[in-house]
Amino acid sequence: MPTTNILILPGWQNSGPAHWQSRWEALHGDVRVEQHDWMRPLRGDWISRLEDVLLAQTGPSILVAHSLGCMLTAAWASHSRNTHLVAGALLVAPGDSEQEELQLPLKSWLPVPLNLLPFKSILLGSQDDPYCSLARAKSFANAWGSEFIDYGVRGHINTESGLGDWPEGRVLLTQLRSSRPPASPSNPV
Repeated sequence: MPTTNILILPGWQNSGPAHWQSRWEALHGDVRVEQHDWMRPLRGDWISRLEDVLLAQTGPSILVAHSLGCMLTAAWASHSRNTHLVAGALLVAPGDSEQEELQLPLKSWLPVPLNLLPFKSILLGSQDDPYCSLARAKSFANAWGSEFIDYGVRGHINTESGLGDWPEGRVLLTQLRSSRPPASPSNPV
């Protein structure tokens, strides 16, 4: 059985050293998908970069996305012919680029893609996330076909949330790794 690659997809402005994504990279050897410009996130550029990294991997990958990284996952999946390279996605605290205060800096991310993801996914939303309401996070999960988890009052589920190495998130990642792929004509269950 091939090794599953864990690809870290940070959001706008990247994830700092104390962020759980950076800690996972240091502790577990997960691979960060480095973007060319973290401050001016252009959707097409970010999609291209993710495609290049996925094509360079040996074996399937699981995407671990935070904030705008969740939008990247949905946008990439709605355009790529290589979605078979992804075994699953852990989508944490999606950043709602249609939220009024985010529309100008994230205008290339409009509209939010609402297509069903062709791989298993789990989406975590927070009741007090300033970048995405819980109702909106649930609607993304529904549109993308993701299992939804209400993660309580945890802000943007980032460094300020005090998660440290976030072992609970790692358990969810393990669940994604061990789940069977969805049934399809080429992959009957």
